[in-house]
Amino acid sequence: MRLQTLALRSAAALALVVIVATVAGCGSTTKASGTSGPLATFRNHFLVFGYPPVWKPAVFKITGSLHFSPMVYLSSQPVHHPCHSQQSATVCGWPVDRLRPGGTLIVWENRGFPGWSLRTTQGRSLRIGGRPAKQTVTRPGQCAAIGADETIAVEIERPIPDNWTAFTACLRGPRLASAARQVDALLASAKFIAP
Repeated sequence: MRLQTLALRSAAALALVVIVATVAGCGSTTKASGTSGPLATFRNHFLVFGYPPVWKPAVFKITGSLHFSPMVYLSSQPVHHPCHSQQSATVCGWPVDRLRPGGTLIVWENRGFPGWSLRTTQGRSLRIGGRPAKQTVTRPGQCAAIGADETIAVEIERPIPDNWTAFTACLRGPRLASAARQVDALLASAKFIAP
């Protein structure tokens, strides 16, 4: 009887280990084509996407009346709060002062402005998470302000009039082609949860 109890406990412990290992494998990492390793997963109430684990996400509470709502910043280096109050107004900039060599900064935000339309937006047409989008790649582009060599900007249409999701990737060389492939893998993994 005692041997049978030990065998049952061992079987239960093994089953628990298998369940934990299975759940752990289904959660936070996936392998995307075009990447060199597993991706970590970011999820909020609006979207979910995979990203290289060396990029760390940062979410900041931003108050004030803005035409944009930052969701998450991802960077290969430490970031700081991008906004500050100035004469009863909220002023926002970049969450890094200068990208290091090989550095990356990704910004996801929702924006709204009367009269905005994807139809009048410039760029190459594509779909992100099933939604129509347009992408432009400029060197150095707007990310030159923080020392980037390349800016990848994507405007993604939302099913709400005059609203879109803005994605900006700031990349600094060397290895720009490799960083751009990681950005492509991130965008390919994006799925929208809410309008």
